[in-house]
Amino acid sequence: MDDKTREGAIGEGTPPLPLTLGSDLAGIVADGGNSALRAGESVIAMSHHLGSGRGTWADLVVLPARAVAAAPRSISLVEAAALPLPGLTAWQTLDRLDARAGERLLIAGAAGAVGGLALQIARSRGVKVAALVSRAAHIAFARDHGGELVTTDPHALADRAYDAAFDTFGAFVTEAVADGGRYASIATQAGPAPDLSSRGVRTTVNQVREDGEGLTGLVELADSGSLRVRVHSGFFGLQEVRAAHERFLQGGLDGKTVLVF
Repeated sequence: MDDKTREGAIGEGTPPLPLTLGSDLAGIVADGGNSALRAGESVIAMSHHLGSGRGTWADLVVLPARAVAAAPRSISLVEAAALPLPGLTAWQTLDRLDARAGERLLIAGAAGAVGGLALQIARSRGVKVAALVSRAAHIAFARDHGGELVTTDPHALADRAYDAAFDTFGAFVTEAVADGGRYASIATQAGPAPDLSSRGVRTTVNQVREDGEGLTGLVELADSGSLRVRVHSGFFGLQEVRAAHERFLQGGLDGKTVLVF
C-alpha cells in the first residue's frame, strides 16, 4: 500500500500532499489521554491513513485508542510492527467469510504477507485449508504452516470443493467454490468481486479497518505460538526510507520490510 501510494497508483483515494505514509505501527505509549493506555506501555496499531491522513512513519503518532492493542510479549517490537495491516486484513476477511472449524477454505496467495497470516489464523480456528501459491519455493512454507493441499497450479484444485475462498491477489479461482459458498477478495486492483449469485455464492471485496479488538486476537495467537510474523532480515532506519522502497521493489523478500525510528 505504501509503495502504491508513493507512486500515485491509489488515485483519488489518496489524501492531499504533503502526506505521511504508513499503516503499521509498534511503539511505546507517550500519552494515553483519557483511555486505559498508560505511558510506557508497548503497543501495536493500524492506522487507516488513506482515509484519515494519520500516517505511522513518524517519531510521534496520534491515534484513537480503539485502533491500539498491547504488543505481543513473545516477539520484538520490530517483528510486531509487521503484524497490524496484513494481520487485520487476514483476520477481518476470515470473519467476513465466516470460516468455521471443519470447513474447507481455499487461500489464493497463501505465502504472501496477508495469505501467510490467513493460513495460520484459519488453522488456529480448526479450518481445513488448501493453499494456492505462486512459486514452488513457497510450497514448503504453506505446508509447514497448515496447508493440507498446497499447489502452484490452479487446475489442481477440484471444482466446487471448498466452502469458502480467500483471494489475496486476483486469482479468481471461482470454480473451486462450492455452490452456496462464500468468496472474498482483497485484490481491489483486480476489479470488483465476481458475481456468483447464480450459484448462491456470496462474494465480497474486503477493505481493512482500524480494529484494536482484532489486534488483541492476533497478539494472543502470536504469544501462544500459533502465529509467526515474518520480517525480512535486517531493517531500515529513518534516513533509509528511499533504500527501503528500492529494496522492496527488487522483490525476493522473505518477510515484511520494517523501518525503525
